[in-house]
Amino acid sequence: MNTGLVLSGGGFRGIAHIGVIKALDEYGFEITHIAGTSAGAIIGALYSGGSDWKQILEFIKKVNIFSFNNYAVGKPGFVDTEKFYDKFSEFFPSDNFESLKIPLFVTATNILDGSLKVFAEGELIRPILASAAFPGVFTPIKIADSYYVDGGALNNFPVDLIKNYCDQIIGVYVNPFLKVGIEQLKYSFNVLERAYKIRSAKDSLSKFGDCTLVISPKDLINHGTFSIKDMDKVFNLGYKAAIAAIENPDNLLISKKISLK
Repeated sequence: MNTGLVLSGGGFRGIAHIGVIKALDEYGFEITHIAGTSAGAIIGALYSGGSDWKQILEFIKKVNIFSFNNYAVGKPGFVDTEKFYDKFSEFFPSDNFESLKIPLFVTATNILDGSLKVFAEGELIRPILASAAFPGVFTPIKIADSYYVDGGALNNFPVDLIKNYCDQIIGVYVNPFLKVGIEQLKYSFNVLERAYKIRSAKDSLSKFGDCTLVISPKDLINHGTFSIKDMDKVFNLGYKAAIAAIENPDNLLISKKISLK
């Protein structure tokens, strides 16, 4: 039984992925394939590398990739994405996809020609950083002869990358899309983020039908893409949503523990 895990982009809300991973581990799911975009690419890589949820959460808190402290100078963006390389290299000393315990597929967008790039082999760190490089905020990452930014610009919920390999797919979507009031769009960045989510949702929601189960905590709507507070709260939203979904008698998932009942 091949079980795929798809982790969407979502910036700070991606911390909910870690809570979902905790629940999946507790229920005995053995993940065989992972696809991720943006924050989902980072969390997916850490999990693919063999880390448990505690280690992943500790690493994310330590690196604090969602803060704006690593200012970019003379580059197109507020945060210099390259400055995170050394911190990730401590965690991934081999720096290649082949060193991972679970096959991983991540998306990034070629900012020069506008094409989608799927990374699944070769060097690891720069592709996952590129996948999370929100345009205009994080600087593009150079890989080979091109530059890459957030994979969410073209594929924020990459179910299609692993659906042919898996018997069942668990999708984790951390961009709940609800109608908002104009009072929630106070600043220009709020409008930019909202427009980005509208574009992403149109493509992502159409892929829900390819998943055996979709976990999408609705209360994440109250947390912004670049928030830096309530990290534990977001983690718990993912955990509780996953437990509720797994225990729902209507879902068709098969896990090690459930199959023994």
